[in-house]
Amino acid sequence: MRWVGPAALVVALLVPLAPAGGYQQYVVQVATFVLINAAVALAWDIQARTGQLSLASAAFFGLGAYAYTMAALRGVPLPVAFLLGPLVAGAVSLGLGVVTLRLQGLYFAIATLAFAEVVKVVFKELPLDLTGGAVGLTAPPLLGGHQTGLYYLGLGVLLLVVAASLAVRHTRLHYAFTAIRQGELTARVLGVRVVRTKLLAFVMSAALTGMVGAYATSRLFFVIPEDTFGIGLSVTALATAIFGGVYTTAGPVLGAIILRILEEGLRLVLREGYLAVYGVILMLVILYLPGGLVSLWNRRSRDAAGGG
Repeated sequence: MRWVGPAALVVALLVPLAPAGGYQQYVVQVATFVLINAAVALAWDIQARTGQLSLASAAFFGLGAYAYTMAALRGVPLPVAFLLGPLVAGAVSLGLGVVTLRLQGLYFAIATLAFAEVVKVVFKELPLDLTGGAVGLTAPPLLGGHQTGLYYLGLGVLLLVVAASLAVRHTRLHYAFTAIRQGELTARVLGVRVVRTKLLAFVMSAALTGMVGAYATSRLFFVIPEDTFGIGLSVTALATAIFGGVYTTAGPVLGAIILRILEEGLRLVLREGYLAVYGVILMLVILYLPGGLVSLWNRRSRDAAGGG
């Protein structure tokens, strides 16, 4: 099954060339949002591998988006402004992680949720000439706003997050993350520096999410506190990763592809109430496939190996 990854990459590269006629722009737009959702969900999954349930994805996404926009509007070259997104999100997450990562379970989740809400309120209340207040700011587009170019940039962003995930998966970090998830006391006995390792996962995840935020705002052309820092983004990242399969690289990406296409299909068929059907399908998969969609793939591979 090693051909799946390269085949998926080829399909992704060909999306802007798909013979979709008058729907070409719509197809590229949907595919772009798949890339964004997949990158945020996979970045969330990286820190989740230590067993921590963070609900701060929206905060880091928004910080990346605002860092890019505010710098670009003040004359900073766009590529440099883009790099500020992950740097600012990573720096803030370092401070937050030092304070909160000693908390466990629900206490950590609530702390990160509260942080995201505080950041949203702060950006709404800051002076208008700084953040645009509740109205937000208009973001300068990268690549002159060229849709196809921005799509390929989004694909590059997702590939960077995939590369980070694979780097974790194929190094000793994977064993350290897994040991912490299965029990911090056991991890300490094995020689894992628990707080430092959790902080590394947290900062890595936040920086990657901030990079996605910077990219997304250059694609959407605006930032608004209520949307950019919206808790819905954190919940979507979590649900997408669980739907596809947590603690894997393929799971969050597969989840983003299926969920986005499902949402768009239901929207076309059921203009009213499509979100209810979408929610029921999401709930059923999570209930009956705790390992996510990739568990079906893994099960089939084991059956094939057993049959051989």
